[in-house]
Amino acid sequence: MNLTRLRTAEANFLQQYPGGFSHPDMQAIGKKHKVDQVAELAATVLSKKRFANQGQVLDDIVKIVSRSSMVSLFEKPKFRDYVNGLNRDDRAYLADGFRKLLHGNQQKGFEEILDVLVEGKLAKWSLMTIVPLYFRPQTEVFVKPTTTKNVIRQFELEDLVYHPRPSWAFYAAYRDAIAEMKKKVSPSLSPNNAAFTGFLMMTQDGK
Repeated sequence: MNLTRLRTAEANFLQQYPGGFSHPDMQAIGKKHKVDQVAELAATVLSKKRFANQGQVLDDIVKIVSRSSMVSLFEKPKFRDYVNGLNRDDRAYLADGFRKLLHGNQQKGFEEILDVLVEGKLAKWSLMTIVPLYFRPQTEVFVKPTTTKNVIRQFELEDLVYHPRPSWAFYAAYRDAIAEMKKKVSPSLSPNNAAFTGFLMMTQDGK
């Protein structure tokens, strides 16, 4: 990690937006994204006991994806239609993958979800990471391809090589890197991980 670049980005951001994400301009942007509201929904409908009803939990996952401002308008209906069109066994497998990702063996859950989405040509980083982000907004990360590649480049995150096909190994390593970066700067830049990666995106040099 290039700590000098991170600290420079922090200083520039806080000069422009004193108080970080408590600054009125950042608050206005936050209201558009509604991360807290969708996270509150996710905490309720994706609690462990809710997975007893797999059909309902998949409907709720589709609802969360559809409400996200971070998933493209192009991907939302494709995800909805694909999930709704799965046969009973595949729906059960997908729901159990999300159960493991959120409440059990995360790697196994991630890979099971990936198995299902690959079949529908929907193995996108956005669709793989948006639900865990809302469920644990302080811990999990949303992998947006362009932002992620630029963060790796600009802040020199060694041993992280982005690939378009999602993988648990990359996700876990990137999540660890984001957690480490957060420790090095003001807490005002990370009310949640979506905001923190937003800060990193806003301070990218555009090269």
